[in-house]
Amino acid sequence: MASHSDTLVVFFGATAGANGGKLGSDEREIILLVWQIVDLHEKKVGKLQRRLVKPDSLELTDQSKEETGLSVDELYKAEPLDKVLQQFQQSVSAELKALGRSSYTLCVDGPLIIRQALHPEASKKNLVLPECFYSFVDVRKEFHKCCPNAGQVQDLTLPSILEYVCIPELPLSEQVMGLKEVRCMVQLSLHILAEPYNHKFSCFEAVKYKLESGACSKTEPVDSETVIRARGLPWQSSDQDIARFFKGLNIAKGGVALCLNAQGRRNGEALVRFINQEHRDLALERHKHHMGSRYIEVYKATGEEFLKIAGGTSNEVAQFLSKENQVIIRMRGLPFTASPQDVLTFLGADSPVTDASDGLLFVKYPDGRPTGDAFVLFSCEEYALNALKKHKQILGKRYIELFRSTAAEVQQVLNRYMSTPLISTLPSSMVPMPVLATPPYLATGSTRDCVRLRGLPYTAAIEDILEFMGEHTIDIKPHGVHMVLNQQGRPSGDAFIQMRSADRAFMVAQKCHKKMMKDRYVEVFQCSTEEMSFVLMGGTLNRSGLSPPPCKLPCLAPPAYAAFPSPAMLSEAALYQPPLLATPRTPQPPHSPHPTPTLAYYPPQHHPAQLYMNMNMNYTAYYPSPPVSPSTMSYFASPPGSVALAAQQPHAQGHVASPMMPQHGALVRMQGLPYNAGVKDILSFFQGYQLQPDAILLLYNFSGQRSGEALITFPSEESARRAVAERANHPLSGLPVRLLVCCD
Repeated sequence: MASHSDTLVVFFGATAGANGGKLGSDEREIILLVWQIVDLHEKKVGKLQRRLVKPDSLELTDQSKEETGLSVDELYKAEPLDKVLQQFQQSVSAELKALGRSSYTLCVDGPLIIRQALHPEASKKNLVLPECFYSFVDVRKEFHKCCPNAGQVQDLTLPSILEYVCIPELPLSEQVMGLKEVRCMVQLSLHILAEPYNHKFSCFEAVKYKLESGACSKTEPVDSETVIRARGLPWQSSDQDIARFFKGLNIAKGGVALCLNAQGRRNGEALVRFINQEHRDLALERHKHHMGSRYIEVYKATGEEFLKIAGGTSNEVAQFLSKENQVIIRMRGLPFTASPQDVLTFLGADSPVTDASDGLLFVKYPDGRPTGDAFVLFSCEEYALNALKKHKQILGKRYIELFRSTAAEVQQVLNRYMSTPLISTLPSSMVPMPVLATPPYLATGSTRDCVRLRGLPYTAAIEDILEFMGEHTIDIKPHGVHMVLNQQGRPSGDAFIQMRSADRAFMVAQKCHKKMMKDRYVEVFQCSTEEMSFVLMGGTLNRSGLSPPPCKLPCLAPPAYAAFPSPAMLSEAALYQPPLLATPRTPQPPHSPHPTPTLAYYPPQHHPAQLYMNMNMNYTAYYPSPPVSPSTMSYFASPPGSVALAAQQPHAQGHVASPMMPQHGALVRMQGLPYNAGVKDILSFFQGYQLQPDAILLLYNFSGQRSGEALITFPSEESARRAVAERANHPLSGLPVRLLVCCD
């Protein structure tokens, strides 16, 4: 607009629900618009215009019916909002032309009709509002400039202002909602334009067209009165979706920080920073408004919380985010060997990256190892949309996930990976104080010979896990099952299991992932001993990624998941009672002709080595079970105090019973399989080796697609090595297949 001083358009609206000071707080649609032009130079007014608006939902609250005097029948005959806005533009343009004016500014009684009603409704209905609705003046603030002694702006009302300047009330015949408010605002505007005030309207408020991206430094001061926390967001929502939810309110530059959980995924929460407290307070009025079909909770938050998520100190990140007006895309699942050129080739010519490789930021651990994540900059929305079309396409042998991202998410991901290991450890200020030394089986190492079970039922016991593992229980290391408790000493739904080898762990993760336990599916991930040890020695594993408050309860290994009693109520026997499971096998001489494994049960023992306590924080209960890899397929607990001996009773002929040991066989890994190859194809490939269909395990990636690999269990190591020697690099459906013997 050329000038804001030519003309005012005094504007008023009402909704089908709450009006007045609560306008827009209940998401009800606009049903009435009223306006009138005021020529600021000639002090003239135009024709008073009133339009009814037909809402999508023809329902009026009793309060709205009473205040507006409108009925559903009247609204049914009205035009929808987009048509009424067109009529508004045509009417105002015609009057401006008649007056010889070229520009105008909306004048409203408080910002609610613009910020809380019109912009949110237009956003939900995908309407493009005219430019005039992005700038306005508030008659209350303009009056406060003229008469600062009249009271605080937030305390002023139109009747109190008119009374202060001695403008008489309108006659009852003219007190129709909308008409009354517009006439009063026109009278007030003309009054302060005249002597002795000679006021000039200058407090122009703007509505931002779009969210501005930007970086935030940890040293930047953030006013706690400008920050809110939004909860319940769809996991795929972006910063633009959040800005659209708060349409009409001005979010600070880089002011949307999506929160991540401990696994680096969005947890449905975001911290949003507004330009001032007024906008923050209006945002709080949108508590339980809807984003699609979901309602969003809105609460107050602090500047410290915002900086913890969005603030950063890395020069590399600051340089990466220094390019303004860029669209950021996050890539997840990249091969660890992927180079910048590989990523650029994957994205293709239709989605060029800003400044080529300089527009890529690979996320790495503190030791320089890649995490598989990267952020990419695009100069426009079109290029970003082209890149998003490649979501879950293959790069190397892995499918790649692509999501919209934000500057705050870049900071958050980099902060997390650069400052903590994969599973975060205790803060340095919280040093664990174990009563006894670390259990001997908690070795550290980077070999990925462990699996993590996530999503266990809270009532799950060791026996349930062994049943869940099925045939793979024979591959569990001695003392290899570790249940993780939360800070209240209750099951967290997580467990770690140490396997005999990385290949066994890999096979368990492939075969048991998302398998059902009771009424829940359990996720199974391969991990390293080092990662497991971080948790078992007191590291945090909460899903928000934040350190919990110190735990005052000693986390013990209860024999069952009953309600966890307070320490004062625990008997001495309960403190030290181990689970009733099999004890270690009696070691056999290496050349014993008749190995006879012993299966024994033992009663509760008072052994202090069963108790581990962290005086500051402890998320872990050490389960000394199973204390050895199960030696038979029957692996059950015995009643307390009972003892059972097996496989030591001689037969009638005087011979010792042969052990009932399952045949472990030998694993062969097949690589380079066609993606459409099935079990029958593999059986045909190994024709003559007496394989059964259940000896073949096709491997899948986490998107449910075949990975091109399979694990084959041969009856013996000899037959496995013979198959590898004879069939390696032979073609299957035209592709050479690689074969490898998996060593324990």
